[in-house]
Amino acid sequence: MHPHESAEDYLERILMLSKTLPVVRSVDIANDMGYKKSSVSVAMKNLREAQHITVTDAGYIYLTESGKAIAERIFERHEVISAWLTAMGVDEETATEDACRVEHDLSDESFAAIKSFLKEHPVN
Repeated sequence: MHPHESAEDYLERILMLSKTLPVVRSVDIANDMGYKKSSVSVAMKNLREAQHITVTDAGYIYLTESGKAIAERIFERHEVISAWLTAMGVDEETATEDACRVEHDLSDESFAAIKSFLKEHPVN
C-alpha cells in the first residue's frame, strides 16, 4: 500500500457517502468502512491538515476542491476497472474487490488504454 492509498480510499468514500447522505460525519465513514471511529478521526485530521476536507463545528465533513478532484479520479478508476473486469467474465464482487486494489497503483497510461478499449468495446 503506498502512502496515499488510505487517504484516497477515505476521500472516495466521503464522495460516495455525500451522494446518498444529506451530510457526512466521521461516524458515517466508520460505519460504512467498518473502521473504528478513532482511526477515522486520525485520518480526518490528516486529510484536514492536507486541505483535502473541511470539517464544520457540527462535525460535517466536506471535500475541498483538491479532495474532490482526488476522490473523483479514484472513483472513476474504480468504476472503469470494475466494468472492465466484469466484461471479461469476472464476477461482480471479485471485480469490485480487485478494482479497489488496482485503482491506486495503475499507471495513467494503462488506465487510459482500458478506457479506450471500453469505448471501442462497450460493456452491456
